[in-house]
Amino acid sequence: MTSVPPRILVIAGSDSSGGAGIQADIKTITMLGGYAMTAITAVTAQNTLGLLAVETLTPDLVTAQIDACLSDIGADAIKIGMLGSPDTAFAVADLLEGLNIPIVFDPVMVATSGSVLANEATIAAFERLMALASLTTPNLPELAALGGKDTLRGLTRNLLIKGGHSEGPSIENLLIEGERETIFRSKRQNTRHTHGTGCTLASAIATGLGSGLPLAEATQRAISFVEAALSHAPSFGSGSGPLGHQATRLTD
Repeated sequence: MTSVPPRILVIAGSDSSGGAGIQADIKTITMLGGYAMTAITAVTAQNTLGLLAVETLTPDLVTAQIDACLSDIGADAIKIGMLGSPDTAFAVADLLEGLNIPIVFDPVMVATSGSVLANEATIAAFERLMALASLTTPNLPELAALGGKDTLRGLTRNLLIKGGHSEGPSIENLLIEGERETIFRSKRQNTRHTHGTGCTLASAIATGLGSGLPLAEATQRAISFVEAALSHAPSFGSGSGPLGHQATRLTD
């Protein structure tokens, strides 16, 4: 008998080059055995060299997509990425408040290429979403912009601080669950093909949580998935290229 896949709803922006955003989310969820649904918040024109243009969707259209998915198919977990505007952030928070399923919030502000994806008003609206999230996953620049580790510990239930922007031969990802801290260490891979690593990690964690895995186990599996996708990067583009999602399958 075929097992029912976990239903994962992704609220995020579209990446025309396929390396990050909704496209990376769908690939990740699918490769990990989940069923991906989407609520697109913005359409971007981007590639491995940077962000060329952004058009945000209205909050009403974003919430209509969420409603359409939740009212019919339902969801076992939700991943939130790029939101594009503070109005959308608040509208999403209003809709998700009281929903009793895992929510992974990746507070996307700056792409791997360095392009800014959220303004100051949007960053201020993130506090509401962090209060709802089961897990918030900032990288080091995002952590600094949001006020640092101690500030975020008081805003979100659990926190994963991603260490990819640090220096050195290894990467340390710090998971904070209340008073418990767990460090996941990975060997740094010497590659420029890292576009979409944050999107991929958050969606992989959401898929694990939607499957019923404990947070630490879902995080470890997600990190392993990202490591494998990095090592299988197809070397596309002249800048920060996409990961090799299609060559990676970790469903156990």
